Amino acid sequence: MIKSMTGYGKAEATIGSRKFTVELRSLNSKQFDLNVRMPSVYKEKEMKLRNWLSKEVVRGKADLGIYYDADSSEKRVTLNKALIEAYHTDMKAVAKEIGQDEVDYMSLIMRIPDVLRPEKEELNEEEWGEIMKLIKEANTMFQGYRSQEGDGLQKDFEERIGKIMQLDADLDEAVNARIKRIKDRIRTNLDEVIDPDKVDQNRFEQEVVYYLEKIDVTEERVRLSANCNYFLEILRNGAAQGKKLGFISQEIGREINTLGSKANDSDIQRVVVQMKDELEKIKEQVLNVL
Repeated sequence: MIKSMTGYGKAEATIGSRKFTVELRSLNSKQFDLNVRMPSVYKEKEMKLRNWLSKEVVRGKADLGIYYDADSSEKRVTLNKALIEAYHTDMKAVAKEIGQDEVDYMSLIMRIPDVLRPEKEELNEEEWGEIMKLIKEANTMFQGYRSQEGDGLQKDFEERIGKIMQLDADLDEAVNARIKRIKDRIRTNLDEVIDPDKVDQNRFEQEVVYYLEKIDVTEERVRLSANCNYFLEILRNGAAQGKKLGFISQEIGREINTLGSKANDSDIQRVVVQMKDELEKIKEQVLNVL
């Protein structure tokens, strides 16, 4: 069964004092393009995480986000007490010298760089292990979404390829009628300029056969049928078949175009237009296949 490149998965859990949320989403893209957003404390795990995700996502423009809500009691910054005391002492001395008694020292000090220092956090391996479980849970939902979308795409492809094959089968009558019309037209045009009794019937048949061979579409129809069957075979052969299905749809289009150019018949042309309409819809959707 095929999968769609479009997917979404989300998982949430409380780990320690934090509530973590993991979101994994993707859209169609010719290549694999992954963007990871995660707290800086876990950055050393990013490369290993990317390697794992590349095997899971395979293809598409993907985004992984890891977020958390900190507990209200969790400290984000620390005060550099020694630096604050030093600035306070110096400011008081300067204020006394210039006769400024009422000064809000703390308001001034808190604007000075390095007075507030971000709390440096160390990577907790046990916590990261729990986060990885959350990532895998989001990935499971993500893959399920892709499979569900893929089921819909597969049914649509099977229906449209079936229509193309049915349209091809319906051409039998039109192709046979075209041959008869061409032979009759050649005969009528020949009779207008040459006495029928003077026509070499064997030579006439040879010329008709030669002309009909030039506009014969049997070979194109055989290849069209083979490519349609191959498309269905690959479609049912498993995931990650998007590129191959795209190549086959191009081959189907090539045969349909040749069929139309050699048709020289309005009835056949109408069928070719219907085939092209179905194929264009297939090509649009193939871009979404993993």
